[in-house]
Amino acid sequence: MSSQLQQELKQTRPFPRLETEALVSLMRTAAVLDHAIGDVLKPLGLTMTQYNVLRILRGAGERGLCGRDVGERLISQVPDVPRLLDRMEEMGLISRERDPSDRRHVTARITAEGLQLLDEATPVLEQIEQQRFGRLAEDDLRALIDSLAAVRQVRWHGHIC
Repeated sequence: MSSQLQQELKQTRPFPRLETEALVSLMRTAAVLDHAIGDVLKPLGLTMTQYNVLRILRGAGERGLCGRDVGERLISQVPDVPRLLDRMEEMGLISRERDPSDRRHVTARITAEGLQLLDEATPVLEQIEQQRFGRLAEDDLRALIDSLAAVRQVRWHGHIC
């Protein structure tokens, strides 16, 4: 008997291991969610990473954050956080200010325009959350969260991925 995932992928042979099916299922689900979120953010001129930065900086409040701290909080790591912040500053979504006492330290803050864009995107993204996860019982959601956390905690060459 083929699984729902096999049918979605039009795969004729079974997965070799349950772990393989779990991995492919997770990747497929991430791709489906990424596509749905991208459809919401693209008309606003945002990527998921830029949206993530705006949420991070909104959460930081008036004090803002340095680029390194923003990078550490991102859902998906990016290789060049300063360039990402440069683009967002050019778009008017964030502002950056050098510390006069330590010129190496630059603080990023969300602008009014960035907050407005967040206000536009967030309700639609919350609808996606509700459509995709609202059908799951609270216990199932907690089990999913715990299971995903366990997967992320596996060490690979000494690093937690």
